[in-house]
Amino acid sequence: MEQRQLSFTDRCLTELDSALRTLLARPRAARPAPAGSGPDKLDDIGRDLSRRLMRVNHAGEIAAQALYRGQALVARDEQLRTRLLRAADEEHDHLAWCRQRAEALGGGVSKLAPLWYAGSFAIGIAAGLAGDKTSLGFLAETEKQVAAHLDGHLQRLPAEDSQSRSILLQMRNDEVRHGESAIRHGGGPLPQPVRTLMRRVSSLMTGISYRV
Repeated sequence: MEQRQLSFTDRCLTELDSALRTLLARPRAARPAPAGSGPDKLDDIGRDLSRRLMRVNHAGEIAAQALYRGQALVARDEQLRTRLLRAADEEHDHLAWCRQRAEALGGGVSKLAPLWYAGSFAIGIAAGLAGDKTSLGFLAETEKQVAAHLDGHLQRLPAEDSQSRSILLQMRNDEVRHGESAIRHGGGPLPQPVRTLMRRVSSLMTGISYRV
């Protein structure tokens, strides 16, 4: 039986449903969360730091979902659309892991998650409309910056927080793989002003979600 191709209107409705599920429903990961070795022995200061860092990472995964789905919505090439949606599915695992860990540490998620989603979805659409090569380049640069961001968090995490560390290490491996795949499939380098702007927007989101 031939599979029906979704119209653009159908895809927009699908994206609305996905946004509501991402923001309002409890995410379920397809893969189990990476487990650290041994129980946490965090003091109050260490627990507060870990809780805030995992909230930041959850906000980043909200943004990643929206970016990739925004790019996929307007992608011209069906294979690229499939690739972007597959990456978004793996980012959904990250979203679930970060939320579970933040809650286990006694915290919650950023109150501004709807803002992060809406803004990132719009950026994703803009990147996608610039063309498939630019969209792939944007994906590669995003993953490069996310990997660097995770490196910073791995350095800041308390040494005793093995569970959060295991999650971030697996996330970093996935991000690097996504970026390498984007380059392999034709993603070109972005202009320096665009890369700088991406870093500044990410830094703003990180700073706010660390507190709210």
